Amino acid sequence: MSDVVELRRDCPVVLVPSGRRAVLGAGEQVLIVQRLGGSFTVQIGHGTLARIEGADADALGLEDEPVTDDRGAAAPGTGGQEVQQPLGSEGASWHAPDVDEVLERLRSVYDPEIPVNVVDLGLIYGCEVHPTHSGGYRVAVWMSMTAPGCGMGDILRAEAAERILGIPGVVDAEVELVFEPPWDLGRMSEAARLQLGMW
Repeated sequence: MSDVVELRRDCPVVLVPSGRRAVLGAGEQVLIVQRLGGSFTVQIGHGTLARIEGADADALGLEDEPVTDDRGAAAPGTGGQEVQQPLGSEGASWHAPDVDEVLERLRSVYDPEIPVNVVDLGLIYGCEVHPTHSGGYRVAVWMSMTAPGCGMGDILRAEAAERILGIPGVVDAEVELVFEPPWDLGRMSEAARLQLGMW
């Protein structure tokens, strides 16, 4: 459901797909077109899209948007809030997170133009979990974008790393953007194709 709202205060945004940062002024009207993954995608003048972080939901007259997956369920272990991890204290031990657990967390990261998460879009090219010398685990992920020139790459990469760091025991997350092989529609899951009507 799309809602037109008037901004209650100046609000920082990221323009889509350029990734440029801007500020929309109080009183400006925006159309909310997507509420997924703890952020909002809004349409501003002349059809331009912008992304507003959940922490700035009050500018839209809303509450902070919880981090959810595409079923609307809270992402595991996030509770819609930032998760602080304990850092390698003496005697601390965690079970090793597996790749499926990492992918489940990444299902709460969304392309701001497409209402499908980065896993089902086929943007995750690889994932490895390794123990660290100081305790805990390091997760490495290779992620692509739907287009090589997409300006949202660094923003989605940072969001993916934040979600991974929310997994108990993960003390380091590295998300690298890769463009080989180039992404194409064939990498999308069947569920994503069905959702987007691409059969």
